[in-house]
Amino acid sequence: MLIPSLVLRWLITGLCTIAQALLKGYEDAIVIPEINANFELKHGLINLVQNKQFFGYDKEDPHAHIQYFNKITSTMRFPDIPSTSIKLMLFPFFHCLEKEPPRSILTWDDLVSKFINQFFPPSKTKNLRNEITRFQQRFDESFYEAWDRFNDLLRACPHHEFLELHQLDTFYNALNANDQDSLNSAVGGNFLDKMPRECLRIIEC
Repeated sequence: MLIPSLVLRWLITGLCTIAQALLKGYEDAIVIPEINANFELKHGLINLVQNKQFFGYDKEDPHAHIQYFNKITSTMRFPDIPSTSIKLMLFPFFHCLEKEPPRSILTWDDLVSKFINQFFPPSKTKNLRNEITRFQQRFDESFYEAWDRFNDLLRACPHHEFLELHQLDTFYNALNANDQDSLNSAVGGNFLDKMPRECLRIIEC
């Protein structure tokens, strides 16, 4: 039995609409700006980025990975092509942002913000900042063990935004009385009256 042309046209239109909807759901989250130049990503460039992909494991630091990605891409220069466009093109080879809606990332700053918030949410930052602020030397912990542990906390939250002076003040006040006295003796007075660079030199010598 032949299908009337009107019905056939309706079926084709419906199938095309469904196909477009399905394809739209699989569009990339990152929108690449139009590049008016003859350009393509070289395999060597892609491999360089893929050598240190980010998988979102607990021990992976998203800030460190962004710094690595920026370091790699900062060495790339292409005439008439903005560096941010190159970054947007390369990032899917570095990490796939599966949870972001299609065509929801329009700029590099937007991408970095969503990437960091996905793997380092504000609640995690708040908890780590609180750990730094409440830091205390343990009863059985030596001075240098306490210093190493304090620095581990700072490294775990690279965007803690604590100034160097605030860090030193927090660490000094977390120490037991004997270790505070040792630092004061080393500077011949109040340890915290010295410049941060001098304080760090004394701690690390």
